[in-house]
Amino acid sequence: MKDITIVDRLRYRFDRIMARGPAALIGWLAAVTALVVVAAAVIVVGADLAPKPEEGDPPGLLSTVWIALMHAMDAGTVAGDSGSRAFLAVMFAVTLSGIFIVSILVGLITNGIQGRIESLRKGRSLVCEDDHTVILGWSPQVFSILSELAIANESRKNASIAILADKDKVEMEDEIAAKCGSLRGTRVACRTGSPIDPADIAVVRPAAARSIIVLAPDDDDPDAHVIKTMLALVNDPDRKKEPYHIVAEIRDRQNLEAAKLASKNEAQLVCTEDMLSQITVQTCRQSGLSSVYSELLDFGGDEIYVRAEPSLVGKSFSEALMAYESCSVIGLLTEDGEVHLKPPMEMLIGKSDKIIAVAEDDSTLLPSKAAPYQSTHIAEAKETEKKPEKVLILGWNRRAPRILLELDQYVADGSSVTVVAEGDAAESQIAEIRDMCTHLTVTYTRGGTTDRTLLDKLASQFDHVVTLSYSDDLPAQKADARTLVTLLHLRDIEQKRGETYSIVSEMLDVRNRQLAEVAQPDDFIVSDKLVSLLLAQISENKHLAAVYADLFDPEGAEIYLKPAGDYVSLNQSTPFSTVVESARRRGEVAIGYLTADADPAKRTHVNPKKGKAVKLTQEDKVIVLANE
Repeated sequence: MKDITIVDRLRYRFDRIMARGPAALIGWLAAVTALVVVAAAVIVVGADLAPKPEEGDPPGLLSTVWIALMHAMDAGTVAGDSGSRAFLAVMFAVTLSGIFIVSILVGLITNGIQGRIESLRKGRSLVCEDDHTVILGWSPQVFSILSELAIANESRKNASIAILADKDKVEMEDEIAAKCGSLRGTRVACRTGSPIDPADIAVVRPAAARSIIVLAPDDDDPDAHVIKTMLALVNDPDRKKEPYHIVAEIRDRQNLEAAKLASKNEAQLVCTEDMLSQITVQTCRQSGLSSVYSELLDFGGDEIYVRAEPSLVGKSFSEALMAYESCSVIGLLTEDGEVHLKPPMEMLIGKSDKIIAVAEDDSTLLPSKAAPYQSTHIAEAKETEKKPEKVLILGWNRRAPRILLELDQYVADGSSVTVVAEGDAAESQIAEIRDMCTHLTVTYTRGGTTDRTLLDKLASQFDHVVTLSYSDDLPAQKADARTLVTLLHLRDIEQKRGETYSIVSEMLDVRNRQLAEVAQPDDFIVSDKLVSLLLAQISENKHLAAVYADLFDPEGAEIYLKPAGDYVSLNQSTPFSTVVESARRRGEVAIGYLTADADPAKRTHVNPKKGKAVKLTQEDKVIVLANE
């Protein structure tokens, strides 16, 4: 074994000093500078080397220390020296030492600044915000969420959002700037770190946040990542005592129970599989329903709010329907946390109950007597018989079985669905689903969804068409490209034959959704953007999770589009309050109407004022909350 020499020990100590960082090195440089300056001053004063002034005493020790210090800091000072050669030699030595020390100091300061800039670039600094929204994770949905939260925050001062993800801070900021544009004054702080590490999560201060959104990453097991993130949040020993307001998305419904246990019931969970399946089924059966959902989920229009209203305590739900001129009451949130959409009209509002209503903003949710209705314009109720439906499903993915089971709960006996897809997965799963359906007859045809000959043969035989993405087998862009081609074929067939049938198309990438809308403006494109809108809504009000779960569930009340002639006299001008009263007499809640306008942007009217005059035609629909 080699013996340790003095040189080795000195080198080791030097390494330890260097490892302490710039602050320690600057301290050592200051000590060396002081030693050199004081030593030079002692030599000059002790040997009486300083030049003697014509009048007065020679400089003392402190004055000589100052002179030596100036020589060490400024190399040009030595040029003006005069005196003995010994004095000049000492000052020259001090100046050389100063040049060396100052050079090292400049280098240290430069490296320190560069290190600090690099540290800031890595996004590791603490987010000093309060009452902010925290987003844990990164996915394409983050851009829609940011845009929606920015709209929701317009009335809030100093609104901010903190994002923590395993992604470079600068890259996140560049993507947000490119895809979101202006965020209407909302500040966004991006930080780099692992959403499953409590130490990294602490950087975005979840304890001070108003809500926390947990996003599922685009990998093979997104739910596991979401569950681990929630575990890191709720089990952190330094967490706050009060429950968090967490909103998380779960892709597979089989993981819901595990997610509930992991979050200790502090999270509002959104099962994307169920939600997209339910919306796909509801919208394919009712052309135009998509625009109603978009209006309710988008912060840019009218949304659903939950609010206590003491003035309505003791009154019936029926009376509450006409208690607002500018809002549409749709349900009640009772003291026990139960959501009742379209409850019995005679149900009384309790002291701790809250009103669930559609409004333009929470500031407009104020009672004001509605405009009177015109009873002479109320149409007589008509019995409608449920007829069998024929549905065509083009394509197959993991959501398809759920869609078939959801569809079975809506359609009448004798309804049928034909699935056209490639591969063995669809055929084997359909064989299992057939026995589970009570109203549907399910058949399978092997074929390509872009085969024009096959589409020409099948399209005219069905009332509704659903195109599903091959998301399980193809990358997002290729899957969307195939869906887009199928959609274009269907649109062309529809125009050439003069036929009409509702088409619902599933898109994975929001950008491709825009391309599909150009190809077919009336089609409803189911995409992850809907999930983003729902996550943003629930992050603003956790009660909306139960409201939307009830709204999308086949059991209970859902949104339906019914003929206007079933409610009011056609082609007669009447206030919208007449429509509300007509629906109320049927045990339903009217929240708007859908016109046959050629411009899709002008068709949907959600939450019109009760006093607004409407003149509905035979082609128009009334938007109601009903059981069927």
